[in-house]
Amino acid sequence: MSLADSPARQEGSPRGRPRSEAVERSIIEGAIKLLEDGVPLAEISIERLARTAGVGKATIYRRWSGKEELFVDVMRATEPPDTELPGTSMRDDLIALLEPLRQRGLASRSSALLHNVYAQIKSSPKIWAAYQAIVIEPRRLTTFEVLRRGQRDGELRDDVDIEVINDLFVGPMLVRAVMRPDAELPEDLAEQIVDTVLAGLRPDRP
Repeated sequence: MSLADSPARQEGSPRGRPRSEAVERSIIEGAIKLLEDGVPLAEISIERLARTAGVGKATIYRRWSGKEELFVDVMRATEPPDTELPGTSMRDDLIALLEPLRQRGLASRSSALLHNVYAQIKSSPKIWAAYQAIVIEPRRLTTFEVLRRGQRDGELRDDVDIEVINDLFVGPMLVRAVMRPDAELPEDLAEQIVDTVLAGLRPDRP
């Protein structure tokens, strides 16, 4: 994902002045440059980031309430965009939800910078918690909605807990993409995982 496409701020955000994508991009690029130069996350203050990006501190605070919120957007800027759900079937939507995880795994393997960004941000409990709440949890809830729809439409057994089902789909992709850096991530991996799990979760037919 390019920084030009970063979803750093939502258009409807009520805080501060109308957003300037060029300014936000320069701030996020400044944060990434500091990380790339090996500056520990704990040493990246708003003051230092403002100097690196060539803006004033007030410019940063108009867009982000603090470092935690800003670095959530830094992480978003280094990720592939969320895939739009096709809405044709539960299976197709699940494949679309898993594909960005595969792409993220590929990107982290090919980019030392991206690997460093993730490693450093995960070391900060506040920033990692903010990322979980702002980015991960909405994606998780979207998956829950897809699975519930599948149960309603008879595509999925209704006697299995939604959270367990979610983990059955997401877990294998995370193992491949994150925990096994030597494992292959073929283009059809999301499809393989979804079809394999669904084979055991479809309702019994007479």
